[in-house]
Amino acid sequence: MPNASGALAAQIDALLPQTQCTRCGYPDCAAYAQAIADGLAEINRCPPGGAEGIAQLAQLLHRPALPLDPECGTEGPRQLAVIDPAQCIGCTLCIQACPVDAIAGVAKRMHTVITPWCTGCALCLPPCPVDCIRMEALPDPRLAARTGWSAWSRALADEARQRYARHRERHARVLAAEAATEQTTPAEPIQTAVSSAKRKAALLQAAREKALQRRAITPEPPTKAAL
Repeated sequence: MPNASGALAAQIDALLPQTQCTRCGYPDCAAYAQAIADGLAEINRCPPGGAEGIAQLAQLLHRPALPLDPECGTEGPRQLAVIDPAQCIGCTLCIQACPVDAIAGVAKRMHTVITPWCTGCALCLPPCPVDCIRMEALPDPRLAARTGWSAWSRALADEARQRYARHRERHARVLAAEAATEQTTPAEPIQTAVSSAKRKAALLQAAREKALQRRAITPEPPTKAAL
């Protein structure tokens, strides 16, 4: 049976957009919710929830609504990640970084974003070695300028929470399997695995350099003035 703090955290978590963007300073929405319940965080640290999200948290907790903490960012239109197929090298790093499994693809093949699943967290941008991912506005012009909960919904948040839970469960299974392998694998195969990891890193670096060279020699499209 959950304690009072845990029960309150669950209520708070239900009011968060579940983008899992970490902009609040916590690793996920659930951790931020628990911090609020424990009195360790204010209710104004979620840019994706925006002013409406803060108002809902204030009502739940009987606290005054606060302006969004600028250290966490600003409230803005929801965005989607888009992968440039000409630059993608199939490294899978963005797939690993996506907290809601909204990127599909396999090693050495172009990846693509599953648009309805993307929460706009932008966590896929930093690990991309060739900067082939960009954030764009929603394709629906009726939603492109909306912010906070006006650009999101409870149904989308619930789906994102479920995908994040599955993502974490799968990651935990992988870590457990790797730990078990390390305990039962002799030293020589472990050294071989380390060498394999180094080779993969070298190949990734070579692919990155090749992609950057390709980008450097690609001519810019003519401007209207030139035409």
